[in-house]
Amino acid sequence: MEQEFKEYLNEIENILNRKLENSEIEILKKAYFLAKEAHNGQMRASGEPFFEHPKAVSKILAELKMDIESIASALLHDVVEDCDVPIEKIENEFGTNIARIVDGVTKISNLKLNEKLNKVDMKSFEKIETLRKMLLAMSNDIRVIIVKLSDRLHNMRTLQYVPHKKQIIKSQETLKIYAPIAHRLGIHKIKAELEDLSFKYLYPEAYEDLKKKLEEKVLNVHDRMEDYKKIISEQLEKNNIKATLQGRTKHLYSIWEKMLRKNKSFDEIYDFIALRIITESPTACYAALGVVHSVWRPVPGRIKDYIAVPKSNGYRSIHTTVITNKGETLEIQIRDWEMHEESEFGLAAHWAYKEGIDSKKLYFVKRLMDLHKEIAQSAFNINEIEEELQAHEVFVFTPKGEILHLPYGATPIDFAYAIHTNVGNHFAGAKVNGKIVPISYELKNGDIVEIIVNRNSSGPSIDWLKYAKSSRTKHKIKRYYRLKNEKNLEDKGRDKLRDIAKDLNMSIDNLIHEIKNNQVFCEKNKIKNEDELYIRLGFGDLNPKEIYKLFEKKDFPEDNQKHFEQSKITYKRKGIGVIVDGQDGIDVYFAKCCNPVLGDDIIGIVSRKGIGIHRRNCMNIKEVPQSRIVNVSWITDDIENSKFVTHLLIEMENKSVLDEIRKKVKMEKAYIEMYETTRKIDRIDLKMRLAVKDVQHLMRVLTAIKSIKGVYSVRRS
Repeated sequence: MEQEFKEYLNEIENILNRKLENSEIEILKKAYFLAKEAHNGQMRASGEPFFEHPKAVSKILAELKMDIESIASALLHDVVEDCDVPIEKIENEFGTNIARIVDGVTKISNLKLNEKLNKVDMKSFEKIETLRKMLLAMSNDIRVIIVKLSDRLHNMRTLQYVPHKKQIIKSQETLKIYAPIAHRLGIHKIKAELEDLSFKYLYPEAYEDLKKKLEEKVLNVHDRMEDYKKIISEQLEKNNIKATLQGRTKHLYSIWEKMLRKNKSFDEIYDFIALRIITESPTACYAALGVVHSVWRPVPGRIKDYIAVPKSNGYRSIHTTVITNKGETLEIQIRDWEMHEESEFGLAAHWAYKEGIDSKKLYFVKRLMDLHKEIAQSAFNINEIEEELQAHEVFVFTPKGEILHLPYGATPIDFAYAIHTNVGNHFAGAKVNGKIVPISYELKNGDIVEIIVNRNSSGPSIDWLKYAKSSRTKHKIKRYYRLKNEKNLEDKGRDKLRDIAKDLNMSIDNLIHEIKNNQVFCEKNKIKNEDELYIRLGFGDLNPKEIYKLFEKKDFPEDNQKHFEQSKITYKRKGIGVIVDGQDGIDVYFAKCCNPVLGDDIIGIVSRKGIGIHRRNCMNIKEVPQSRIVNVSWITDDIENSKFVTHLLIEMENKSVLDEIRKKVKMEKAYIEMYETTRKIDRIDLKMRLAVKDVQHLMRVLTAIKSIKGVYSVRRS
């Protein structure tokens, strides 16, 4: 084992590009031997010894130039969870810091407490628990997150050895949770690889196609890029500017995401390759920009100065797009070596064992810590958390010139609460660039915002929620409203609980007793006592249907999102059916690709599953041979209680429009089975699964939705 460790030590020193001190070697050796022994006999899905995993993770930490405590923690990160090594043993042998990191990573990974949850709640609750523990760990020591990201990266690199279902689950979690956090910490090196690996498993065909196209494209432009580097190098040298030039290729997922976002083909994407100029100082960056613009004409509106106004994750660089001497557009990034290290390694680049991270670099960590506190105070929706991590941003200024980073689409009320909770609570108006603006005004990059405060105001209005973009702002408004109206909300909740008890044919005392004894339910819904139960019901944070589910009652009042199981239905002679080639009583199934509704022009397709019923204009049947097509028609004996599922795609202004859509759908006596929203730069896309009686009923619903202010378009999908 001694020889093995010597080889490992050489690798670590080569990666760090320095010789370790004796005290560092001692820590590393002790961690290596303990982890090696603890994992002895354990194997990975690939068939290799399990210890190869923590070794690989420790090397990733070394590549990030982290300290020896982080690298040693990587070696030990699985021994508590997988080998039952007590955390006290880690603390006794390695000290408080390493024990804290190992314990933090263990808490993030250890989700076994959720095993008793039912399947309906498992997915969202697991994610929120993962994130909650992750943020808690981060608030103690930023190194916990960096070790965890490295752990996830190596697991993604070896994902080919696990079952397909697990590949999909891990990839989705990585893309939604871990990659955005790596991005916000500025660790581009990890973020890009996590995204590409997730892309590979979630969309394998698109991944392979894009990979092949990119390789061909890079090969074709290689010579031109070398010419560009030579031209700029000569000009920089003439102006006595020392610089290193590199070619930069966008990673696959970012190209694919841009293609989807802008609805463009691969051939229409021009900035997948960029020229990077790395100088000796910030001043030299601006001098280099002048040289570039003297050689090639800049594209108006495409110059971004992230040195003067850094991104929230600390990223600094100058971006410009120019028209080259060959008539093509070329993106050029200009930064110094410190900025370059930051762009690759983010906060990890600023880690120093004794000094820690420069406090000026910790803006995002503070935001995540604030978010963690708010999660602890209220039931935070997982979609809102993901939105918080992934949202685009605007950069705005206080009258004193301080920069605030707010979500894209933020309004003055978001700005006020970002300054201070009391400023938000006493908000009376706002001036943007010296002019009074309405509360609904969407802030733009560079706006100077001044908040007008009324200390005598009675506090925030619940109507402000319509104008708040940030989930943190919304929760602060809700929390104030709850505290102020606690007595009324408690009475309202008590009345709701009486109705539920009556509906369940139980006494209210027995109902409360059953709820309080359900520990998982109370923890999930942040119910600490009986009063909290009433208040959460009264405010609407707790949906009554969650209580009905505890007693397996499927039908409950006031539910306009009924969940039908209509993904596949066999229709027979009785009730609604289909005549196939003049014969009734033949089993058919409705195709999910086009979801025919009673009254649609339909056609039958013979497949291995039987006879599939499609809409005649379905794109999936254009190439089907005539031999597989059969004539079908509707037969309706009794359509009174029949429902058909269809899908709508709605483009709308913002999420507040959703409430109006739900009202209209309910008025038309249709039912929303499920929906999901996706943020775009200039709109929200709403995908909705709808249950209707027939095509005429569907048309009435479509007309009603189109009439809503803030709905841009609606169509079947």
